Amino acid sequence: MAPLRAAPHANRMQIACKSHANRAPASGRCEGAPRDVTKEGAGPPCGPNRGSAAARARALAPPPSPPAPRWRRPDWPLLGAGPGAGSAPRPMTGRGGRSRGSGRGKRAGSGSGGQSGRRRRRRGAAPRTMLRLRCKARGGSQPLPGLTAHSRLRDMQAALAALTGVPAPAQRLLLGFPPRSLDLSDGERRLGDLGIHSGDTLIVEEDPSKPGADPPAVAKRPMANSVREAVPVLARRVVPADNSCLFTSVYYVVEGGVYDPGCAPEMRSLIAQIVASDPESYCEAVLGKTNREYCDWIRREETWGGAIEVSILSKFYQCEICVVDTQTVRIDRFGEDAGYTKRVLLIYDGIHYDPLERKIPDSDVPPQTIFSTTDDVVLAQALELADEARRKRQFTDVNRFTLRCMVCQKGLTGQVEAREHAKETGHTNFGEV
Repeated sequence: MAPLRAAPHANRMQIACKSHANRAPASGRCEGAPRDVTKEGAGPPCGPNRGSAAARARALAPPPSPPAPRWRRPDWPLLGAGPGAGSAPRPMTGRGGRSRGSGRGKRAGSGSGGQSGRRRRRRGAAPRTMLRLRCKARGGSQPLPGLTAHSRLRDMQAALAALTGVPAPAQRLLLGFPPRSLDLSDGERRLGDLGIHSGDTLIVEEDPSKPGADPPAVAKRPMANSVREAVPVLARRVVPADNSCLFTSVYYVVEGGVYDPGCAPEMRSLIAQIVASDPESYCEAVLGKTNREYCDWIRREETWGGAIEVSILSKFYQCEICVVDTQTVRIDRFGEDAGYTKRVLLIYDGIHYDPLERKIPDSDVPPQTIFSTTDDVVLAQALELADEARRKRQFTDVNRFTLRCMVCQKGLTGQVEAREHAKETGHTNFGEV
């Protein structure tokens, strides 16, 4: 229990009154002094009125504060004064919680005694969370596991080389939309510093100007013997004629040979969103109908795609889409003047689209669907393929072919009559007779 506080003048009165054993109360009088003596100058010998005025002033003045101990900070309470009087003074401590005066204790955070320091380091360390990444190459799209934001660029390139077969020195990596080229000059940079986050897809291309390291001779010879005999050829990859052949074909080539017949609704919705976001560019004069009507129309699963949709998808995927017409043996190049570096090819027979791919016959090697815009050889091969189809009459003359409306069973001739019938009746389901 803390001791009671003494009155300000108690000690001084006790020194003045040596003839009485009891301390003076807070009133300033001694216990043995006459209680009826109150006039100035007539007080007891030990009273506050004893002596001169200067002495009385000194007697009435509060005692000076004792000097602070060396071990006490100035803002800490004195022992026996103020709230908490009687409690032991707090020792000065360092950051780790140990007394500074103790020479035996180890500094916190150092050696085996620094448990709190280790906890601080563990709490402050960045979490090593695995990134959810995918990579696209000629062989298609696949997950890229085992990397964090702290992984080095060289580690990611090694993983990409193992998945895609493109050596790290010959890699050209694209990221984001529109795709931007990553700086691969410093392999020690961390993926987080390069702006790579979970959910990103890396596009892996092989730069012919940067040949990769030669593989070991033992592994190179059998590969040469098996591959050199087979020459890759450009061929048609047939997709279903389900009113969504254009969207299925475009998805197949831009995804590196991934066939997904269920992609059409998503691609239709994508085109509608792009058109709705730019009503000035996609006006009635361009679309043949109002912006709102077109967005509702393209979302229907029975609607066919055409040149407008191909041009929109070319801008979205940032690649040149070449459509080879088998009836006229010509190539319509969408995005030709945009400066794109990638090119994909479709073949069109008047009513149906199919993707074109370069593959080795009877081989498990994945087909190639993405080409460089500087590759004119593939364009020549595509024209040869179209000319062969024209000679075999593998096309439909949209101006002369016979159609039937599958809704009202009316017979029509050519694309013009079919379009007029659709505007008058709203019927869009036609079949070739």
